Amino acid sequence: MVCGTKDAGEVKSPPSLSLPHKGGGNDGGKLGILPSPLRGGVRGGGQKKQIGCCRIAHALAFQPPPGRHFVPSTLPARGRFYPETASAKDDARAIIITLRRRIPEFGVRRRTCLSGRNNRQGSKLGSCLGKPYGGTRKEWLIAVTEPENKEPEKRWRFFFLAIDAWIDTGIYRFGEAVRNRYDAYSVFMRRFRVTGAPRSVVEVLSDGLSFGTVGALLALALALPAFDATKTDWRTQVEYSVTFLDRFGEEIGRRGIFQNDSIPLEDVPDFAVKAVLATEDRRFFDHFGIDVIGTFRALVENVRAKTVVQGGSSITQQLAKNLFLSNERTLERKVKEAFLAIWLEMNLSKNEILKLYLDRSYMGGGAFGIEAASQYYFGKSVRQVTLAEAALLAGLFKAPTKFAPHINLPAARARANEVLSNMVEAGFASEGQVVAARRNPAIPIDRLDDENPNYFLDWAFIEAKRLAKGDDRVLFAHTTVDLNLQRAAENALESTLREYGRERRTSQGAIVLVTPEGAVRAMVGGRDYGQSVFNRAVDALRQPGSSFKPFVYTTAMMNGYSPRSVVVDAPINIGGWSPRNYGRSYRGAVTLMTALVKSINTIPVRLAQAIGRDKIIDTAKRMGIRSELKITRPLPLGVAEVSVIDMASAYAVFANGGMRAMPHGVLQIRNTKGELLYDHSRDEPAAERVLPEKTVAQMNSILTRVISSGTGRRAIIEGVIAGGKTGTTQAYRDAWFIGFTGNFSAAVWLGNDNFKPTGRVTGGFLPAMTWNKLMRFAHANVDLKPIPGIGASGELLVTRKSKNRVSVSLAPKSGPPVVVGGAIPLSLSEKSTAAIDRIGALLREAAGAETAGGTLDDDRAGIDDAETRYAGRTKAPASERGAGER
Repeated sequence: MVCGTKDAGEVKSPPSLSLPHKGGGNDGGKLGILPSPLRGGVRGGGQKKQIGCCRIAHALAFQPPPGRHFVPSTLPARGRFYPETASAKDDARAIIITLRRRIPEFGVRRRTCLSGRNNRQGSKLGSCLGKPYGGTRKEWLIAVTEPENKEPEKRWRFFFLAIDAWIDTGIYRFGEAVRNRYDAYSVFMRRFRVTGAPRSVVEVLSDGLSFGTVGALLALALALPAFDATKTDWRTQVEYSVTFLDRFGEEIGRRGIFQNDSIPLEDVPDFAVKAVLATEDRRFFDHFGIDVIGTFRALVENVRAKTVVQGGSSITQQLAKNLFLSNERTLERKVKEAFLAIWLEMNLSKNEILKLYLDRSYMGGGAFGIEAASQYYFGKSVRQVTLAEAALLAGLFKAPTKFAPHINLPAARARANEVLSNMVEAGFASEGQVVAARRNPAIPIDRLDDENPNYFLDWAFIEAKRLAKGDDRVLFAHTTVDLNLQRAAENALESTLREYGRERRTSQGAIVLVTPEGAVRAMVGGRDYGQSVFNRAVDALRQPGSSFKPFVYTTAMMNGYSPRSVVVDAPINIGGWSPRNYGRSYRGAVTLMTALVKSINTIPVRLAQAIGRDKIIDTAKRMGIRSELKITRPLPLGVAEVSVIDMASAYAVFANGGMRAMPHGVLQIRNTKGELLYDHSRDEPAAERVLPEKTVAQMNSILTRVISSGTGRRAIIEGVIAGGKTGTTQAYRDAWFIGFTGNFSAAVWLGNDNFKPTGRVTGGFLPAMTWNKLMRFAHANVDLKPIPGIGASGELLVTRKSKNRVSVSLAPKSGPPVVVGGAIPLSLSEKSTAAIDRIGALLREAAGAETAGGTLDDDRAGIDDAETRYAGRTKAPASERGAGER
């Protein structure tokens, strides 16, 4: 709103534009917009003094309340004035108006104008307000106040108005600053605007940069947890180097890697280092940890070959994986590997990285590092290897199991020839230099007859590192393994799989043999250690099937049941789940002894309902099962996950009379000075009792009948009393036999790594036969120990089974069983024995008593109850249908 100026000496003053004057009779005041420029004055005297204007463009008048008022005018084109102070003195002779104007080029400018009662003072005010400033339009915001009210009680109102004005002004100024900055940024960015065809390229690059930044931030977030491993003193950390002795003190092997400075990098032959670089990372000394060019080249080659023929990981990336990460094939691991590779490059020199890589890489045969591999494959130090031998060693870094010479010598030599070609392509050697190595390939030591118990050594190595005390890293461990029993276990498994494996679609197995105290005498973790180092005896978790039922019956014996207790074998439904027996038939009222010997499924389910599944789990845990056991309805039928070593040690409780039998493989550990660092008898607590003697005797009376007349008759050993239990899981995926004598406890598992069903292999078939082969050798020429609770009852035991005849003997009060009749044993045909058993059963049923024994035809050629075939009217939840289904 603008007021005009004085024109031709004429002053036109709108009555609405007036200022209060103390001398007048009118106490009111008008608030208006002062003209710009203002050349008029205050005219005349009297009751009312007005400021006149010669020309008025806009006018605004109103009657304000007492206090300070701010009236905005039209916004100027450049800059703006804001009222800063406007006050009237006590005498009301003058009104001081201070204006502020902000011009971007000059900053904040202030001007104070004085308005008075006379014409001269009015002229000053007009000239002050209308004076040209910076060549801009004169449209100002002016604040006029009435004389200050001296009443103290009204001053507090002005304080809140000032605060409100300060807040509003601050917000407005902030918004203006943001807008100005954004306008300046927009003007600046217009300089880079691209049009036409180049714009598409710029857009692609811009989007790529944006997505690349987001991806880099996401990758960094994924990699941050991996850097926690770098906070330790990893540069000085070294692995253990352990030399193992068998139970008789003979050296049987070693595990671990050499110290970092065992073989200095300078002592490794130059051609050996070049062979590794030519094959694994030719640009090792040129990149920053990630070989971008090499990765792109490998990607192109893999796309061209439609398969993975080249790897893109640099030596630094592989070292990062070996030091800090695992071998999992995930994107997260690759991201961590890349960041850690860059971190290693920033903290280590190239030679230090190469030295660690040569010392820490796995090279097959249980050897870590190029020096250990040279000793294992060629029986000499890496300092002494030839070019052909160095090429063979360099070829092991990519796939040590696939190209190990003791497993596949032709493949190892083909890989070595490829390494020699890589050296020529990389310029590290000439074709003439590698001709001799091609014509005379390396000849490794024949390891086919290697008798080292590799699966046992891997497990014992972990145990030794856990038990070792102090800072010593070079150790000697005295173990519990017996090489004779170890070879017997390996031969038993291999012979069974060779004879029946293809026909029965069974490819793998595992065996653990322990003493009643838990000392591991033999461990077979797979069919061939050279083909697979995965230890199925320790690391694999499989469903035990009916071999889990003894834990159920043991719990029942501790809760008031006995072998003669009668439970009804009849259909049962628990929340829609109905387990059923293998033959789809039911026997009615049976004793617990008959139920376990015949592996009836409904009985353990009823027992679990009566005594509680939590008690069953507690019993299994105390006996030695260390894997997680979940409370589910099919738990009594063995729908859980256990390891072979745990089952062997748990059944050892029956063999030792109820004492805990923790599996252990290390007896003593000494350092290079001969100091005793660990002794099992000294440092381990005494075995605790986990089962009452009465319960052990009751269970042994049942478990011995499983072998003598139940589902485990293929495990019968002539002259040796034994107890055990068979186990078969759903779809014949897993087959178990766990048995014990007074001398040993052994667990046998057969199946496939891929969880595919076998060819109807049951626990009473191949596993029982394998167990029998091992135990016959283990009990040859040894003093037989009695099974606790067996021998004094005079029970009838089957001790030998031939093609058409069985021998029967009575258990003596102590010592091993003897055959009745001396050199001419009492013999009956199998059919006659079965007929007599059926007649006896009928007589006992007629007398109202259930037989404790069973008929031979219930075994059906070794096929026991398919323990986890628990189909019902409705399906059980997925969590209860068996972990073996995964």
